[in-house]
Amino acid sequence: MNLLIRLLITAGIVMLLAHFLPGVAVSGFVAAIIVAIVLAILNFIVKPILVVLTIPITVVTLGLFLFVINALIILLADQFIDGFAVSGFWIALLFSILLSICQSIAYSLLKED
Repeated sequence: MNLLIRLLITAGIVMLLAHFLPGVAVSGFVAAIIVAIVLAILNFIVKPILVVLTIPITVVTLGLFLFVINALIILLADQFIDGFAVSGFWIALLFSILLSICQSIAYSLLKED
């Protein structure tokens, strides 16, 4: 149940960010749910591989390269989903940063005492 709620929250945040960010487009809420699912799968499968492969550059940049990995995951999701479009790398980077911030705020409100 918690996973479903997190996916719906992420889909809502994707819709909100697509509304306010120029260069990001989502065709509808169903596409936003698909984006949330694909991002979850890519973060589960592809991101750990990329993190391990880029440990040296991540250490040199003091962890800032993880933002680049997140942007690459967003661009990869853009390639997989027809109803989701990101215009370029810098928009994907900004989108991933804002998505991470909004998700951490929303998920912290979900925690039960």
